[in-house]
Amino acid sequence: MKKISTFLQISIISILSFGCSKTDSVSAPLVETTTEVEKLFKHSEEFTQKIYSYENGIHAAVGYGIANSYLIEGNELNIIIDATDSVFQAEKVYAAFNAINSNPIAAIIYTHNHGDHTLGAKYFVDQQDDLPLVIAHETTAKSVEKIFGILNPIISSRSSKMFGTMLPEEEVINVGIGPYLSVGRSAPGYIKPNVTFDNELKLNIAGIAFEFIHAPGETDDQIFVWLPEYEALFPGDNIYKTFPNLYTIRGTSHRDVNAWVNSLDAMIALEPKNIFPSHTLPFSGDSAIDTLIIYRDGIQFIHDQTIRLMNQGMHPEEIIENIELPTAIASSPYLQEFYGTVRWSVKSIFNGYLGWFSGNISELDPTSTFKKANFISDMVGGPDALFAELEKAIVNEEMQWALELSDLLSAMDYRSSEVIQYRSKAAFYLGTMAANPNKRNYFLSEAQRLIGSQETANIIPPEASMLDQIPIDMFFDVLRVNLNPAKVDPNNIITACFEFSSGLTKAMIIRNQILQIKNDLPIDCFINIKTDQQTLKQVLAGTKNPIMEIANGNLIVDKDVEFLKLLISFRP
Repeated sequence: MKKISTFLQISIISILSFGCSKTDSVSAPLVETTTEVEKLFKHSEEFTQKIYSYENGIHAAVGYGIANSYLIEGNELNIIIDATDSVFQAEKVYAAFNAINSNPIAAIIYTHNHGDHTLGAKYFVDQQDDLPLVIAHETTAKSVEKIFGILNPIISSRSSKMFGTMLPEEEVINVGIGPYLSVGRSAPGYIKPNVTFDNELKLNIAGIAFEFIHAPGETDDQIFVWLPEYEALFPGDNIYKTFPNLYTIRGTSHRDVNAWVNSLDAMIALEPKNIFPSHTLPFSGDSAIDTLIIYRDGIQFIHDQTIRLMNQGMHPEEIIENIELPTAIASSPYLQEFYGTVRWSVKSIFNGYLGWFSGNISELDPTSTFKKANFISDMVGGPDALFAELEKAIVNEEMQWALELSDLLSAMDYRSSEVIQYRSKAAFYLGTMAANPNKRNYFLSEAQRLIGSQETANIIPPEASMLDQIPIDMFFDVLRVNLNPAKVDPNNIITACFEFSSGLTKAMIIRNQILQIKNDLPIDCFINIKTDQQTLKQVLAGTKNPIMEIANGNLIVDKDVEFLKLLISFRP
């Protein structure tokens, strides 16, 4: 019966389950290393695993997973900024920091909600006698919940491709902002913030004056940390040594580019001398301000020129062809396309302002891929001729065209196994040629997937302490979007009522093949369940068997068979 909850287990924790596989490489044409790819290899020097120590008592753990973690030595107490991407890495970082200064940790600061900054926190906390301050923006907890929420399966799948977590290690050069993603090597260790703020917070921690400033950019909850005594700035993910990810191909809502520029302006106004980014190496000196300025100018240029050309009626692809970065911006070592790209940024800005419709009327109700495939097939002389064009594209190394042709042939279900092999070769070729790690890893991962040589990620069940950090409402939200209409009777109304030991109540009403969640219990409930929130979370996450929980009295259900049937309706 544990499989009943598999869908939730995947939904809630799949983003945490990426491990490394040792699969064979795709059989594909040999590809020469390009100059740009060689630059990407050189870029890996930014992530050499090392503790960098500075005279002011600040220490940077670089190369332990994706995000840097910082130790700040205070009076008899320490402060941590960003807690790495996993308990696995946090253990290493803690040991390295502890060798420098073994004082207790007074505070852990999250610069934002992303897992590479938060999921190692539990290890730091578990080593302390007292719970440290866990400081973040007031929206960070909600943002973390979204990560584990309704879109988790698709974003997890795309993230694993983007970060290359299932690729053979030798095929991952780096991930642009770090060496590799360690999420999945251990159970998630997120700790919910216990000190939050809106726009600004000033605290003295262990004798050090801290200023926390809301600075939306890569995320809406992004903050930067300012230590005025040290002229030290911790900008979070609002600057790193690569073109910014104004859009990420793993999937994200629109990133407010104007807000990002404004946040950088706020940092520049402080005139910092020492800058400690969450990714790539710290930098300092007179050039620090210049670096912040060129970075903000690069973002503003893309934003403003996209808007200018939008107002001229250009479509996204036309805008991309008509944007040329100024020499100073294009040549900056902090604006090379090792993470974000100009092309993706333009599309995101356009979509953020105007939505998905480009203005080209042919896109409103386009011909289906199946119909288009048949039309083009007829045009060139039938499916054999179309397949011959695919072979020709592969031979001529027109690999993007080969991918598009394979779309058409796949829609026609024509010579499927051969088309898949060619598509895999095209994806492998384009991935190997790409100097942008996001594109590179995504294409190589897709090539592996197509030929079935990629292993399935091992799902690491969440610990009870992690589930405790996630509100029960999120679990019910996930249930809503996982209801399988084929498994419920459209003519029946089913009401399941939950009474939790905390006093909270929830009602699930299934009608018209949708699930409605209400806080108030109706008079007539078909199924009545009494339990505690943690037990239900564990059942839905797949870490506890519902039958066993009913048998031992942790789940009190008046119609246990009907309840188990109800759970089945949420399976794919």
